[in-house]
Amino acid sequence: MGEEKEGFEPKIVGFTCNWCTYAGADLAGTSRKKYPPNIRIIRLMCTARIDPMFVLKALLNGADGVFIGGCHPGECHYIKGNFYSRRRIAAMRTILQQLGLDNRVQLHWISASEGVKFANTMKNLTAHIKEVGPNPMKDEIL
Repeated sequence: MGEEKEGFEPKIVGFTCNWCTYAGADLAGTSRKKYPPNIRIIRLMCTARIDPMFVLKALLNGADGVFIGGCHPGECHYIKGNFYSRRRIAAMRTILQQLGLDNRVQLHWISASEGVKFANTMKNLTAHIKEVGPNPMKDEIL
């Protein structure tokens, strides 16, 4: 398994809130903060719009990790959206645990002014997924 991880570059799908985490990613870019290019961001208006099937489908279609980023609790532009998403993702973790994929999904609250935090989170997430290794479901689903 160690040989399989060597040279492994993970594919990470990121679902981000338009108002906070997406803006934080933009700030990281405009501030020239370096982070690995392994993430492909999908911008949503709010993390409450994330259907658990989006996460499962990303993993079952070969993503090695999934990042979910939104406004800090209590600061959602849609009042309670991040509370709904936190509850939904906690419920989804039970399914992910049964598939052995719960360690591949991370939820972070990153505001628009936290470009450095976004860059550091992406560095840490990429390092974590590299350590975990390739998604075992990647070759299972055609």
